[in-house]
Amino acid sequence: MKKIGFLLAPLFLLSSALLAQAPAAPAATPAAPPAPCGPAAQLSDTLATNVAADSRCFELRMYTAQAVDDAPSINTLHQRFREAEIGIFQRLGAEIVAVWQRMDDPNTLVWMLAYRDRAHRDEVWAAFRTDPEWVALLEKYPVPLQVQSYMLSTTDYSPLK
Repeated sequence: MKKIGFLLAPLFLLSSALLAQAPAAPAATPAAPPAPCGPAAQLSDTLATNVAADSRCFELRMYTAQAVDDAPSINTLHQRFREAEIGIFQRLGAEIVAVWQRMDDPNTLVWMLAYRDRAHRDEVWAAFRTDPEWVALLEKYPVPLQVQSYMLSTTDYSPLK
């Protein structure tokens, strides 16, 4: 038993050191922009491998609603989307590919948006953040969220572009 403890101690110290250096959990607004996405010609050679020349920029977002006063707030988030959030993004030029309810985590809403390219994505989000309708909607339906965002480009063999 002493041998196992002796062997595990360095691993524990190494994992503790790595955890101390790990970045904090993602905030509602990421500090750094997500990775590039879009047509292969707009990507580095490394990123463009296997990416379609006519790929749009896709963003998969997962919003996990945090409870407020021990009450689930996922329904409030759904109402916010239902009432106007989807419409705001469409008005600003983003395509809403789909919105899903996670079955394995009912407090998580998953949605996918499509843009012409990364520059278009950045334009849409800049306009969204200051949109008066969004500001009013957020005030009406405040929901604390944990956000995960993934930038995607379709492969050259994907049926969806």
